Formats: sequence, C-alpha cells, structure tokens
Amino acid sequence: MAKSSSETSSQAAPAINIGISETDRADIAAGLSRLLADTYTLYLTTHNFHWNVTGPMFNTLHQMFMTQYTELWAAVDPVAERIRSLGHPAPGSYAQFSKLASIPDVPEAPPKALEMVRILVQGHEAVARTARELFPVAEKASDEPTADLLTQRLSVHEQTAWMLRSMLEE
Repeated sequence: MAKSSSETSSQAAPAINIGISETDRADIAAGLSRLLADTYTLYLTTHNFHWNVTGPMFNTLHQMFMTQYTELWAAVDPVAERIRSLGHPAPGSYAQFSKLASIPDVPEAPPKALEMVRILVQGHEAVARTARELFPVAEKASDEPTADLLTQRLSVHEQTAWMLRSMLEE
C-alpha cells in the first residue's frame, strides 16, 4: 500500500550521501565557518571605513571601499550556502563571528585614511590565510566545489591586498 503524503512528509530527510564523509564534511564546514566569519568581519570593517574616511584621498578611498565592501557582501552568501550544502548550519550572529574570526573588529575610533588602508591589507591577507588553510582538507575529501570557492576567494583577497598595499608605497 502506498504511503499518504502526510506519512511521507513526517519522515526524516535522507542522510547526506555526496561522496564526502561526515567527518570531512564537518571539518570543511568548520573551516568555511571561519572563512565566513573573517569575510563578514572584513565586510563590516570596510563598510565602516567607507563611512568614516576623511582627508585628501576621500573620494578615491570612499569609492574603493564601496567596491570592496560590495564584493565582500556578495561573497558571504556562497560561503554560507556551501556550509549548508555540506549539511551543517552556517554561523550568522555577531557572537559566533567574533569567536570564529581571525581578524579583529574595527577600531572604535576611526583611524586616519592610510591606517585604514593598512588595516584592510592585513584583513585581506588574514582572510587569504584562512582560505588557504582549508585547501588540504577540501583536497583530501575531493571536495572540488569548496576548492573552487576557496580559489575564487584567494584570488580576490590577494589582489585586493596588493592594490591596497600599493597605495602605501612612497
């Protein structure tokens, strides 16, 4: 006899079977959670600097920071959705992000423009390190979607750090 729709809807969802073990999925999700926390923290810092930059480089930095925080904002969703695809909840609170992030929160008093640039260089390099640390786990598990996401994030963060660092040269 066929089950009614109410009987089938009350059954648990099938176990995840994507060819990656539960242990590897948990390890990858934990690494992606750190990447998400770093990305979101850097987004907040960059947006804060966009609002608070002053000085002779105002227009240049104001526009550059807007481009950067917009890119960071667009980056958080694919990272969170990859965590969900692996069967784990994505962190999404300030409390969770503050525990997971490797980069500090923005200073309370807005720094001078070039110090903002310096802080953002350090932030982008930190996010790149967080992404790079996860590669061995993703590669061991043959998790190509995560590896692809990490490659994309590394490219953005390394290039942004280079461009910001160039502004600090004499």
